[in-house]
Amino acid sequence: MYILGFLLVLGPLITVHELGHYLVGRWFGVGADVFSIGFGKEMFGWTDKRGTRWRVAAIPLGGYVQFRGDMNPASIPEPGAPQPTSDSFQSASLWRRSLIVFAGPATNIIVAIAIYAALFSTFGKQIIDYPEDSTVVASFSEDSAAELAGVEVGDKIVAIDGEEIADFSGLLSKVALFPNREVTLTIERGDAELDLPVTIGSAIQPDRFGNEASIGRLGIYRSDVEEASVTYEEVSLLQAVPMATQQCWDVTVMMVTGIKQIIVGERSVKELGGPLKIAKYSGEQLSLGATTFINFVALISLNLAFINLLPIPALDGGHLAFYAAEAVRRKPIGPRGQEMAFRAGMAFVLVFMVVVTVNDVISLPLFGS
Repeated sequence: MYILGFLLVLGPLITVHELGHYLVGRWFGVGADVFSIGFGKEMFGWTDKRGTRWRVAAIPLGGYVQFRGDMNPASIPEPGAPQPTSDSFQSASLWRRSLIVFAGPATNIIVAIAIYAALFSTFGKQIIDYPEDSTVVASFSEDSAAELAGVEVGDKIVAIDGEEIADFSGLLSKVALFPNREVTLTIERGDAELDLPVTIGSAIQPDRFGNEASIGRLGIYRSDVEEASVTYEEVSLLQAVPMATQQCWDVTVMMVTGIKQIIVGERSVKELGGPLKIAKYSGEQLSLGATTFINFVALISLNLAFINLLPIPALDGGHLAFYAAEAVRRKPIGPRGQEMAFRAGMAFVLVFMVVVTVNDVISLPLFGS
């Protein structure tokens, strides 16, 4: 299941990413010498009538399109190289090159929006109605962060950091992603309104497969006298597209939040994962059924777009950063500057890959995880 899930996730997503580059390049009249799914030794392939070599390589961890005349990672002709032809990448105008590079991540975003829109239009929008008193504290867990801060049974939480809380789901969204963060709870106690500083607690929550994640908890329980009701509202395709776009935005904000927390030390770097974890999660989600797996594909598609748009040389975002500098300076960054930036970017990518691979390996059952 791990291998099948991995191939069904990364194979199509890498292919559509590279097709985005390729098709926009073709649209602007730029020729392509190689279209590769994977890296390393070619397993099989063919050459089309335009001279493009379509190949599937042995290492399925990425892919690339080598456009005509695009012979180095900086996309700048090397000294002594032949003059670019009319269909070469360097002959394209700056805005065309920028769109060709942006097309890959953009395609992954479009795929994610299309998946979410299809799910919304098929199953509808989930609506969870909590009872009116869902943010009233009924009891506390052991070592409750809220109780330590002075919250009492019967208090109603109405805001966090000044942002109004409508129901229990709103409370969860403001707490679950932010373990160990200091916030201000606004509570209603009788006729009085109080502001209490509290440090959100942290708890390790496993899923059904044993994967663990750190989540924020206040350590409070609501009354279970009346459970929340879950309904599904029918959604037309026209309504589904903006809803899907908003869903993609929300997921992206969560990714940015998670990375920021890792950088500032609010989350462990061990939460980062690489190819082995992607394979593991892919297989697990595949075992839960088609709908769950398709939703996971949308999530990974957004991840690919987000990572590729980071302004790191050797990634699409690095190329776009060079093009932005070229637009401001009205001339390209010099070869020396580009080489130094590319080396620094590659070093960062390699260190990152080592970290996530180590995380993947030590999470294997062989090491007791």
